[in-house]
Amino acid sequence: MLGRAARFLPRPCVLLPALRSASYTGAAAAAASDASEEAAGQGQDQAHGTTAGGGTAAAAEVLQRWGCSEEEVGRILARQPSVARMDPLSLQCKLQSLRRAGLQGGDLARIVSCRPRFLAGRIGNGLDARLAFLRTLFQSDGELLRAVVRNPSLLNYDVDRTMRPCVELYERVGVGRRELGRVLLSRPTAICRSALDEEKRELIRRTGLPREAATYKYAVSVLAVSHLETIREKMANLEKFGFSADEVLALFGRTPNLLTLSVEKVQRNMTYIVGTMKLPARVVLEQPFLVFANLESVLKPRFQLGGKLGEMELQPQVRGPHLIRALRMTEARFLKRFIDCHDKKLAEELRGFYLGVKGVKRLAAASKSTAHKGFPF
Repeated sequence: MLGRAARFLPRPCVLLPALRSASYTGAAAAAASDASEEAAGQGQDQAHGTTAGGGTAAAAEVLQRWGCSEEEVGRILARQPSVARMDPLSLQCKLQSLRRAGLQGGDLARIVSCRPRFLAGRIGNGLDARLAFLRTLFQSDGELLRAVVRNPSLLNYDVDRTMRPCVELYERVGVGRRELGRVLLSRPTAICRSALDEEKRELIRRTGLPREAATYKYAVSVLAVSHLETIREKMANLEKFGFSADEVLALFGRTPNLLTLSVEKVQRNMTYIVGTMKLPARVVLEQPFLVFANLESVLKPRFQLGGKLGEMELQPQVRGPHLIRALRMTEARFLKRFIDCHDKKLAEELRGFYLGVKGVKRLAAASKSTAHKGFPF
């Protein structure tokens, strides 16, 4: 009897998810909150859509009244078909909330194209508090809008659990709120990815950058969003060419994007500079653009054209002090300076040689997929 009756006893409530959520901190808490809000909002929209009689035409009308063009409406509905199932009133409320952030039709189309489920979440909840906090980071609403378009999650991050701790983290190392706003324009996910332990702080000190330097905030942000293993690997890659760790850090302080380059790219460029162009490796300390330049479209074709001009004994030459200057030139200026200055027949021959070198793809480069959807981070 007890066994049979036990089946009808009420089961205890399971509170484990709520208890676990209390231990979330930083980006994990924001991600969990966004996911739950998105799922709840999507279910709510589907429920409204079945009862309120929404449809593609109704959704398109709401979007057009809000300010989207026909082309933008088509892009939004193609990337997020569930918009057509939303209750028109619910959709209109979300769009009005986005208007408070300054978003226009083109901005919304770009966001949805890259993040199709953006409109499925509860956008209006706590939005005013987030916007008020974000406006303390940017000098104008225009900058805030640019940052939001690049990273719409800024409208979902929790102020007290995600954004405020990140701002305080940067303030402790000398990066003010307005400076952090400038960083967010170039590194949109810095809010949820930044971490600075003692080893990273030591690397910041070893760059020798004063806190008022223009590149200081960018150097700090690159170290903050990078894993220590990645930083060590990229520094060791440069040290193979004879640089000391302090020289690498000093170069990084002047050009913070140095540590955003892949190990392969730096290795290939440095190998060509030292092995083929016969330049000393230390030239990179004075001319860091050599590491950033594209090997296949800039360094290799221009250097080989210089060799061709030398063989034909034509002036001007791409060698000696003119080599670095030629490598820094824009494409149009380089062609005018070293190819188009000759007579027509000779210029056509040189141009054919130059374009032929540029057209040679390295192994497997042509088979790489270039199709990309989503934000570039």
